[in-house]
Amino acid sequence: MKTLSAALVAATAALAFSVTAQAEPDGEAIYNQACMACHMTGAAGAPIKGDAEAWEPRLEKGIEILYTHSIEGFNAMPPKGGNLSLSDEEVKASVDFMVSAVE
Repeated sequence: MKTLSAALVAATAALAFSVTAQAEPDGEAIYNQACMACHMTGAAGAPIKGDAEAWEPRLEKGIEILYTHSIEGFNAMPPKGGNLSLSDEEVKASVDFMVSAVE
């Protein structure tokens, strides 16, 4: 009976951990779904992914400002790129994906 109780406790703990554990947002998938239309073409002045010169002045302000602008909107960019269903973490993951192309 003790073995069964211990097994149930272990199984419950494992299940609780797996339910609460969150996967990291997929920045590339979010970019492809919500950001690519503007950041691939430069629409409305959006910096094109991979264009280091266009990203440089933005990166000079720091990543936190870039996150804030991406989440809250800035100039022609609407909040969260127009997809308000994205979490802040998902937006940050997409920003990280785009920035990684110029670092």
